[in-house]
Amino acid sequence: MTAAGADNRVDVVIVGAGPSGLTLANILGLQGVRTLVVEERETLIDYPRGVGLDDEALRTFQSIGLVDRVLPHTVPNQILRFFDARRRLLAEMAPPDARFGWPKRNGFVQPMVDAELFGGLERFDHVEVRFGRRMQNCAETPDGVTVEFADGRESVHARYVVGCDGGRSATRRLMGVSFDGTTSSTRWLVVDVANDPLGHPNSEVGADPDRPYVSISIAHGIRRFEFLIHPDESDELADDPAFVRRMLAQRVPHPERVDMIRHRVYTHHSRIAGSFRKGRLMLAGDAAHLMPVWQGQGYNSGIRDAANLGWKLAAVVTGQAGDALLDTYDIERRKHARAMIDLSTMVGRVISPTNRRVAALRDRVIHAASVVPSLKRYVLEMRFKPMPRYLQGAVHHNEAGAGHSGANSPTGTLFIQPRVDTRDRQNVLLDDVIGPGFAVLCWSNNLRAVLGDNAFERWKALGATFIEARPMTQLNWPGHDDADVTVIGDRTGALKSWFDVHTDSVLFLRPDRCIAGACIAQRAPEVSAALFTVLHLTTTLPQEGGTGSHGDKPDSAVLHVAQPTTEPSGTVTGTP
Repeated sequence: MTAAGADNRVDVVIVGAGPSGLTLANILGLQGVRTLVVEERETLIDYPRGVGLDDEALRTFQSIGLVDRVLPHTVPNQILRFFDARRRLLAEMAPPDARFGWPKRNGFVQPMVDAELFGGLERFDHVEVRFGRRMQNCAETPDGVTVEFADGRESVHARYVVGCDGGRSATRRLMGVSFDGTTSSTRWLVVDVANDPLGHPNSEVGADPDRPYVSISIAHGIRRFEFLIHPDESDELADDPAFVRRMLAQRVPHPERVDMIRHRVYTHHSRIAGSFRKGRLMLAGDAAHLMPVWQGQGYNSGIRDAANLGWKLAAVVTGQAGDALLDTYDIERRKHARAMIDLSTMVGRVISPTNRRVAALRDRVIHAASVVPSLKRYVLEMRFKPMPRYLQGAVHHNEAGAGHSGANSPTGTLFIQPRVDTRDRQNVLLDDVIGPGFAVLCWSNNLRAVLGDNAFERWKALGATFIEARPMTQLNWPGHDDADVTVIGDRTGALKSWFDVHTDSVLFLRPDRCIAGACIAQRAPEVSAALFTVLHLTTTLPQEGGTGSHGDKPDSAVLHVAQPTTEPSGTVTGTP
């Protein structure tokens, strides 16, 4: 069985089989959404591009059931050191915490991780990948989009199209939206080598004004070198093997013995699309934004796009939510993507000045800052990295008043993921207890009584998981036992520490683990009702015995989670 039925119809066409498109396809596959991925190349790209995964990306891979396949291709807790021209340490990034369940910095081999994302689609008989298919045109119809291909083969009709087709996105061009920003005048020679000639796990950035460089250990004995190309050095010169060897000679004793995978010249871009959505067409990944490599956030930002858009698109396609929910994708992702672009651009300017006086001033400032403990921790722990916080979108912020948390509210932020115990399992990550959908989580309270019967049933009909978090001493106390509520023990104390800081005790978690709403226990029914409006839920839950204890009228939908097939279905195909 293939995604497109006899009438050549699917729910979603994804243009581009890169990391954003493949991640999105896995999210939609888990929700039973008929999905077709079209890729103009004949195969996946097989050379390294991105070299760093963050904790949020690994959490997304965990949510689609593929993190165990991805981890063998990573180097966790990667330390990155910045040196000046005299090899004095300027700064070090070694973030110690794993509040989202995974290390903050992880080296990785992109082609191998992308291949795991691709292989994950074999679980679904309603997801198909077609290589050698270049989208030529797409035209909106009253009920969807007709996608036409350059080779003249039969068109496909979809309800929505998502362009994950890179910086030169054809989808973006067909949408007619701008790609605002700048292209750097500096160029970099990127060299990937196998059988790492250095052989150690160290990674460094050399802020040397003579020629800034990068040396990154990723995984499986692969190392990446990057060298700034001076204005008087042409692309043709940089492509010359003799030039490449001269660059490598600065870092390795025998450049002629290096086992080179490939080398390329790159220019850095700082660009963002004028809109991530126009009608039934949307953009994700490099099609929506490009940023310099300095924070390793290009790949990770694309995974964030997929995580944010995926559950919303599935909710709309499966009839849980109205189309307006998709507008929140642009609202939520644009600001954070812009912040990442600005940070990456700024770091690049700090690292790569070739003026010696400017570089010397930079070194003095950074060395002075490094003796201030708070500033040193700020860099070491990567506290400068912008974290998503949604003030608008698919979130509900409480108004000021009694019992409201105000500026301390965690609404719109990602919830932590500690290890917890259940009565059946020990030392499991929280998301593995929650599962793929919505969740309502409270601290040590009777969740059904807190919500009221109607609100509880509305979330239950949506497929939500109910979690009561307790101190470990109370894990097996049966006083609040409810067949629909999972009790977890706060194994590490991280949950209590989190609730100690925040006055809110009831959290409504989205499938992407963003806190959609938060409140004290007494306000849970009203926040619940507000969220059903904010999420644009459309279907009505049948009444049985009138309204609940708080009189809120339910209007909900059942969340559909597809079970992947246990054997490959043969739906991931090449050019037919």
